[in-house]
Amino acid sequence: MNINDFRVIGAESVKLRDFPNKADKSISKSHIKEVKIPDNIKKMAEIQEKLYAENQHSLLIVLQAMDAAGKDGVIRHVMSGLNPQGTQVVSFKVPSSEENDHDFLWRIHKALPRRGEIGIFNRSHYEDVLVARVHDLVRYSQLPPALITDDFWDRRYRQIRDFERYLHENGTRVIKIFLNVSKEEQRERLLDRINEPDKNWKFSSGDIHERTYWDEYMKAYEQMLEHTATEDAPWFVVPADNKWFARYLVSEIVLNALQQIDPQIPELAESERAKLEECRKLLEEDQG
Repeated sequence: MNINDFRVIGAESVKLRDFPNKADKSISKSHIKEVKIPDNIKKMAEIQEKLYAENQHSLLIVLQAMDAAGKDGVIRHVMSGLNPQGTQVVSFKVPSSEENDHDFLWRIHKALPRRGEIGIFNRSHYEDVLVARVHDLVRYSQLPPALITDDFWDRRYRQIRDFERYLHENGTRVIKIFLNVSKEEQRERLLDRINEPDKNWKFSSGDIHERTYWDEYMKAYEQMLEHTATEDAPWFVVPADNKWFARYLVSEIVLNALQQIDPQIPELAESERAKLEECRKLLEEDQG
């Protein structure tokens, strides 16, 4: 799997119709589910242990998508083999009154993973160039009106690029994943949430309301991808109509990012190794 086939090259025009929603039919679903995904999860867990031990870098995984695209499933199935001690998942809802009293990145910054950890954002700071743009929420925000100018969104994209470059330069690797579900597949999944009693809890009437803005969201996503895909913080557009394929591709992307970080188990200083030998002798002599 060449993940670069799904990577967005920044500063180029982005049209989501140029990206697939479905898996390549030549790929074996059973092999992916039974072999490739478990193998990737095992490799991710091995590198995560080194990441945690080294305690220098962190990895931030940003997941963005339309409703019912499969974000929760990706987190549950792809990240299931990771050590919870070194992993945190943060879901960003509608900003609270306290959060609205700060800049839009304030709540994001305080939720970042610590060194040695993997952080997963279920939605993120990108809501502020998606929902906020589609519904023109900045007009009703606490921003000074003089700041809401014609170049407002260009400035916000630039702020996000600067923020992510800052993270990269301070040891946090950022990868961003857009789950590209088709409108028809979303309709089927929303119907499943209504028709299947054990999925009713997932359904929200707000999802139907947001669906009426589908075209506006697609334009907002295209602008987001075009203006915030960088070398240091790349975007990947993942076909999401086939859940098994989306999960596999995400596991490939995450594994690749961890391999690029290439963390190492720290080597002990000579004095610390000497202490280990002392402790070994004490334990071997201790017969209980």
